[in-house]
Amino acid sequence: MVSKRTEEISSFIVMDVLEKAHEMERSGINIIHLEVGEPDFDTPKCIKEAACKALDNGHTHYTHSLGMIELREAISEYYNTTYNVSVDPGQIVISSGTSPVMFVMFSVLLEKGDQVIISDPHYSCYPNFITFMQGKPVTVPVYEEDGFQYRPESIRKKITEKTKAIFINSPSNPTGNLLNENRMRAIADLSLKPGSPYIISDEIYHGLVYEGKEHSILEFTDKAFVLNGFSKLYAMTGLRLGYLIAPKEFIRPIQKVQQNFFISANAMVQIAGISALREAKADVEKMKIIYNKRRKYMIHRLRELGFGITVEPTGAFYVFVNAKHISTDSYKLAFDILEKAHVGVTPGIDFGKNGEGYLRFSYANSMENITGGMNRLERYLNENKNRSIC
Repeated sequence: MVSKRTEEISSFIVMDVLEKAHEMERSGINIIHLEVGEPDFDTPKCIKEAACKALDNGHTHYTHSLGMIELREAISEYYNTTYNVSVDPGQIVISSGTSPVMFVMFSVLLEKGDQVIISDPHYSCYPNFITFMQGKPVTVPVYEEDGFQYRPESIRKKITEKTKAIFINSPSNPTGNLLNENRMRAIADLSLKPGSPYIISDEIYHGLVYEGKEHSILEFTDKAFVLNGFSKLYAMTGLRLGYLIAPKEFIRPIQKVQQNFFISANAMVQIAGISALREAKADVEKMKIIYNKRRKYMIHRLRELGFGITVEPTGAFYVFVNAKHISTDSYKLAFDILEKAHVGVTPGIDFGKNGEGYLRFSYANSMENITGGMNRLERYLNENKNRSIC
């Protein structure tokens, strides 16, 4: 008998789209992928060379369960240089991507029935992590006219004695928008009173900002957990390396969970992470210039095609567009576009009820493919403008 908690996990719809696209590709159909948020760039040479050298030097064994001290010190230096905040390397936990440390974080933070406030729309997997640990996600709608930013007063209204944390994600998946400094500070202020919630800040898209400036939650409060990693900024998705910065009182409990369930992250990849932080800055800047060109082009074309973009996204590699004038069923619309236009896009409903009627486009693909995808989408819209897709 399958456990109830695994039966209740929702599917990751973007993966449903991707897997359907792969089926079509196996039958000989050319698909342009604008659904998946994975960098199309090769991992920078300095990182790959560091990984290969680590293997040659015998780094194929367990490391400290919290991660190599050299990597934790490099992360501490990075946060000091980038955000002017002091992070004790002893408060940093290294893992095989941000998902394992999110699992560990919620396992030590939540008791049954504890509440975690998340935005709606939100990254698809957040509610599943929370409910798997017997917590309860509490959604706060965010709106297109605000650039999908939290309204701090709306968060305050949802806080109860069971609220354990407030989850923020800036730059955001799926919207690509930033929380501005004033709103982030106001959210941080909600954590300052005794007994108030912790702030959880998913900072995985930090560094991929093209206008404005991202802020770490640690600039405003120490009562916070920070999730971050190397997959997005350094094009290291397959190498699986992430980390958690946590309040000191949680480190020993986190360590025990890590020891029992994960032991340690891959030693060779940890060394590659040190190279990423200290040697790959020029590579990242080159990628960012290209991402920004794609971002501007995609926003321009999507607006020309009639999609709504009230506030231009300035981070990550996503554009979240209003498609309600075409269909109020984003799931059907996304699969219809895939089947008829041969372009993969992600339905907004994947990101929560308030994402219904929207589509997410990823520009983590070549300009040639993005251009081709926009052209196919234009033909699709012209050919189907008199047909109901709902």
